[in-house]
Amino acid sequence: MYAFVVPGQGSQTPGMLAGWLRDPAHAERLRAWSEAADVDLAHLGSKAPAAEIARTENAQPLLVAAGLLAHEALSSAEGAGPVVAAGHSVGELTAAVYAGALDPADAVRLAAVRGRAMAAACAEAPTSMAAVVGGDEAAVLDRIAELGLYAATFNGPGQIVAAGAVTDLERLAAAPPPSATVKPLPVAGAFHTPYMESARQAVAVAAERIPFLRPAGVLLSNADGTVVSEPDDIGRRLVEQVVRPVRWDLCLDTLGRIAPEVTVCLPPARTLAGILKRQLPQLAVVCVTAPRDLDRTRARLDAAAPRKEDLVHAGV
Repeated sequence: MYAFVVPGQGSQTPGMLAGWLRDPAHAERLRAWSEAADVDLAHLGSKAPAAEIARTENAQPLLVAAGLLAHEALSSAEGAGPVVAAGHSVGELTAAVYAGALDPADAVRLAAVRGRAMAAACAEAPTSMAAVVGGDEAAVLDRIAELGLYAATFNGPGQIVAAGAVTDLERLAAAPPPSATVKPLPVAGAFHTPYMESARQAVAVAAERIPFLRPAGVLLSNADGTVVSEPDDIGRRLVEQVVRPVRWDLCLDTLGRIAPEVTVCLPPARTLAGILKRQLPQLAVVCVTAPRDLDRTRARLDAAAPRKEDLVHAGV
């Protein structure tokens, strides 16, 4: 049994696709996705500096493309498809492809629409995000609400990301909850909050033109960590995710119950791998950051044959 987890925005690094582009088949696939998304993914993944790929409209399709290149390279080892797929924020689009619910080109295209729309929404008001590390969860949530902020991301115990107006985030940093530390994040706006409503509307229009499928594998939802299987529900959740909190903590809870023999972190793998190892140290985690990691990962996947009875036993 195996699982795949996919990172979200903030994990991108300069030159992250350079190794993949050395393979003509991967380079051709990237050209096709670039045309579908109207963005030069080869440039972003090989030559663009950190500041350029940090821009929301660039980071999101770039990250989805990186995960999908790894998907194609690992497909021969996956057999009937991944047992479990989960993606953090925009990574959920990649996870939907892994689960068989979305076509790769459609995923990159939707990521590009999402990134451009969220970048535009960021320009509507001065907003941002900040990680609140430590403290009692109830006290942290009370303080966030008291300041008119939103709890936008739950990464696990003691790891909540607050989002909202810059001035309110400054107040949070000046007077954090007891035993908590506030770390401002270098992002353009308040993602996964009502501030992104205009982006949600744009993503909804784009999603209406995309055929979502019933997954062949298990797809975990950012909304609540549950398994989603109805195509309409998958599309709706991916749209609503733009303005709703990312409950990665609940995705991890479900993953822990399933207890896959191997969990593969897709590129760029370091951030999510760190969270997984802290929250679920019992899981065997394999990281894919570059093509050189593929042979080792294939070997681990070949040894982990998916079994339906394992999922039934895990309650999914």
